[in-house]
Order: sequence, then structure tokens, then C-alpha cells
Amino acid sequence: MKIAQVAPLWERVPPPTYGGIELVVSRLTDELVRRGHEVTLFASGDSQTLANLEAVYPRALRLDPNVKEYAVYEMLELSKVYQRAKEFDLIHSHVGISALPLASFITATSTVHTLHNNFTNDTRHAFSYYQKQPYVSISNSQRQVDLNYVGTVYNGIELADYPFVAQPSEPLYLAFLGRFSPEKGPHHAIAIAKQSGWRLKMAGKVDVGDSKFFEQEIAPHIDGQQIEYLGEINHAEKTELLGNAAITLFPINWQEPFGLVMTESMATGTPVIAMNFGSVPEVIAHGKTGFICKSYAEMTAMIPLALELNRQTCRKHVESNFSVNQMVNGYEAIYRQIIKDRIESNGRIHATKIHF
Repeated sequence: MKIAQVAPLWERVPPPTYGGIELVVSRLTDELVRRGHEVTLFASGDSQTLANLEAVYPRALRLDPNVKEYAVYEMLELSKVYQRAKEFDLIHSHVGISALPLASFITATSTVHTLHNNFTNDTRHAFSYYQKQPYVSISNSQRQVDLNYVGTVYNGIELADYPFVAQPSEPLYLAFLGRFSPEKGPHHAIAIAKQSGWRLKMAGKVDVGDSKFFEQEIAPHIDGQQIEYLGEINHAEKTELLGNAAITLFPINWQEPFGLVMTESMATGTPVIAMNFGSVPEVIAHGKTGFICKSYAEMTAMIPLALELNRQTCRKHVESNFSVNQMVNGYEAIYRQIIKDRIESNGRIHATKIHF
């Protein structure tokens, strides 16, 4: 198949540090190329990919202080995609509502949209207006708006990128990895560490909009001893943080659409204690690879039990359910079905033009 992958421009593909969507797009794109598909990746110019790279800006926009209007470059990117639409058998968008209007005008090439974020009161209107376009959810819990869902495909990770660690390092510690924002719950992770007496190592980025939250709720507790902040770390540092931890905390307080950190942690062998929001019950095997809790007090209470979980079981759970291979199998099946449906519904398109 000839496939266009459309990535956000905010981060590089793959991201050098934090960036879940861009990491998923990278793994999907490269595996599709390995399987013999002709893939064009629309992304920032500093992206690294096995596909043909098309860029409207030389670097990730987040890293360029001269960029003030993100929407301008996203508009240029999508214009470039849809000007070339006839070159592709299918367009796969990862940029949310921005692609919906243009996709609705193109009949010769279908666009499938992966929903990487939750719906807001505003975006619900846009998605509902374009309800009939094909959508992929990344968890079943994410389906909170009535749309034309063509499948759920869980985000996959490359197991080889996450070395298995049979035993956590001494002295034992808890890990937190994610954006330092209220919905991700880093302040709850600190409270759990203090209540239990455990050391806590934290890493992740602080967006400009969350700087006040970080300064007021996080920074005063960082002492470099019990509570340690590692900053925005790269992949090798991330696997070291997660793999050497005794337990990873996932103390979210929002409807998490997937939560890649959970699979990354379990891949290294480290169990996860998480709050019961969003996709958490679909990702963690309760009592086997971690614990799903109804309160932060319960998360604290589960620490001794989580220490008894088998780390190899955590690894096998990811291998069985959240590998790149499974993710790409899911998307390939969806691509073929969408193309088949388009051929059947539009007599002007002939099967001989499709490059399977």
C-alpha cells in the first residue's frame, strides 16, 4: 500500500525525550516500511524515519522560540498532504480535528484518524460534525462520542528498546514518569511517597502552561533525597529509571486514553500501581502486573503487595498485548478494510490502482 502518515509538528518523530504520539507514529511508520509498504511521513524536518520524509518546517516546533503560531505550520502540512492525496491509497492522520475538513472534501483517497487524546466540550462538536469519517480509538474507554469507529488498536512498543530488569536496584525506589500537570498526578505521587516513607524518582517535561503548578505543588518537595527530580530524560535514561524501580506510580486523575508509560514500565519488568481512570483496566492485569486502585490511599496500601508480583509476568503481558507487531497488524487490517469499502462504494475507483 501507498500510505501517508501525518504526525504532529510539535515534537520530532521519534521524540528525543517525552512524546507519546510521536513515538507511536515512529514505530508504526518504520514497521510498515519493513513490511514492504511505500510510506511517506509528514512530520518535522528533524524527524528520523525509514519512510520518505516530507517536512514544512526544519525542526520540532516546540524547540523553536521563533514559532508563535503553531496552527500556521499545521495548516501548511495538511495542505501539502491533501494536495498529494491522489498519490496515496490511504492517509492516516494523527493530528486530531485539524485534518477533518480537508479529509471530507477528498473522495478518491480515504483518511483514517487515530484519536490520541480525549474529547473536550469543544472538540466533541467537531468530531460529531464529521461523524462518518473512519476513526481508530486507542482504548475502548476512549469511545465517549458516537463516531464511525473502525477498530481499537492499542499503542505498541518495541520490546527490544526496553531491556528486562529481573531485580530492582538498591536502595528501592518508586518511579513517576510523565508530564508535570495536574491530571497526571505528580503531586499525588509525592504524597504517596511521603505517606509510605519510600524514595521517589520523578522525570518528565514541564509545559509552559503547567509551570505555575510545578513551582507551587512540586518544586517545594524536591529535596534530592527522598524526592528526586531528574528533568526531561531521554530514552536510555527512561528505561533505566523504570527498569530499576521497584514500582511505577500512575496516579492520574483524568480519563487517560491509553497511558504508554504503563506498558513501558511493565516491559522492563516493573509493576504499576494506578488509579482506575480511562484505559487503566485495559492495560494493567490487576493483581498480576500491578494494581488498579479507587483512591490514592489504596495506592499507598498496595505497595507491599506490588513488591511480590512477578516481574517476568509483567514483561510477558506487554509482549502478548502491546507489541509493535500487534499494533501494526491491527492497523494493516483496518487500512485494507477501509480501502475495500471505498472501492465498493465508489465505482470510479478500480482495484488495479491499489498497491497492496
